[in-house]
Amino acid sequence: MAFWSRWFKADQKAYGSEELWRDLYARGVSSTGIDVNWKSALQCEVAFACARVIAQGLSGIPFRLMKAQGNTREPASEHRLYGLLEDAPNDFMTSVEMFDTIGLHLVFCGNAYLIKNNLGRDLYELIPVEPGKVAVSNDRGTLSYKVSFDDRTAQTFAADRIWHIRGPSWNGWMGLEGVALAREAIGLSLAAETHGASTFSNGAQLGGILSTEQNLSPEQRNALRASWQAVHGGSDNAGKIAVMSNGFKFSPMSSTNVDAQWLESRKYQVEEVCRVFGVMPIMVGYSDKAATYASAEQMFLAHVVYTLGPWHRRVEKSAAVSLLSEQERKDGHYFKFFTQALLRGATKDRGEFYQTLYNVGALNPNEIRELEDRNPYDGGEIFRVQSSMVDPTKPEPVTNAPT
Repeated sequence: MAFWSRWFKADQKAYGSEELWRDLYARGVSSTGIDVNWKSALQCEVAFACARVIAQGLSGIPFRLMKAQGNTREPASEHRLYGLLEDAPNDFMTSVEMFDTIGLHLVFCGNAYLIKNNLGRDLYELIPVEPGKVAVSNDRGTLSYKVSFDDRTAQTFAADRIWHIRGPSWNGWMGLEGVALAREAIGLSLAAETHGASTFSNGAQLGGILSTEQNLSPEQRNALRASWQAVHGGSDNAGKIAVMSNGFKFSPMSSTNVDAQWLESRKYQVEEVCRVFGVMPIMVGYSDKAATYASAEQMFLAHVVYTLGPWHRRVEKSAAVSLLSEQERKDGHYFKFFTQALLRGATKDRGEFYQTLYNVGALNPNEIRELEDRNPYDGGEIFRVQSSMVDPTKPEPVTNAPT
């Protein structure tokens, strides 16, 4: 008990996913002055594109309950959870929609929560809950979840009633909020977008001063400003020639977008936001001129392996622990994302890799089939090598030797 008392207090504060790291980061306002949260992050095209790519990497491929018996792996189609996660987790969502939601919650909020509705001992429904409506309490290692509903009621659930999927975590029981960690990168990207929109709404030339030696009344100054804006303001008037008279002079007061390297800044922010979320820029539509078809194919493969792979593994293990009983796991049940469809572009490379290892006796056919999630066949466990190959440590038998 002394161990837990050092880490958790009896009056441990309950946090929602939007509140958990607010105490650490003090506030949600970035250095640009823009308030960055999951809602504003959705308005950042690069951040939303990164979240969408990861979410679709979860929802766009089959997620199935499997059962391993010896060397045989078969879909556990008779199990209740198979149809629940393959087709429809509840009455108003498909499994694709559920994993889309889970993906967005994990990327932006670091946590995804689903209420497990049970009928007796059987799980018959999974209902996603917005992370901001869940407050998690940790009482000496025992988690509980207070869920606020739209009708302003709340209910506290024990840990066994919630499927809690965590992103990368600092304390082990709450995922780090992605938007909070990427606040400055997202804030700067939003500021660059706002600056561009403001520039085009006020004309291609940035603000300046109309000056004259004449004495103008306030009404004349306002009328002059309105007249100038009507003729030269807005994107439709960009590039028009100004005609000055009566001694008026126009002096620009700020640099152009070229001087401010606005375009270069926007390109860099694409890479910066992608770096935070672990997504390759080519996956959100950004690529430099040096990219070739061959290099792009490798980038797509790297996306599956290094970006989606860890998320797949995280969800698979979380589902196994939260949705399956210990006995079911011992009986060989497990969850798996089937990524073969995403790797079709690398089929030729995989075939050559398997063939090379097969020819030197490093893999047998059944081991290759296992790597491709296919069942073994009788005789496939035999290792084979090319018949012309011999053991270099043993001399070949000499034939027709003289007596």
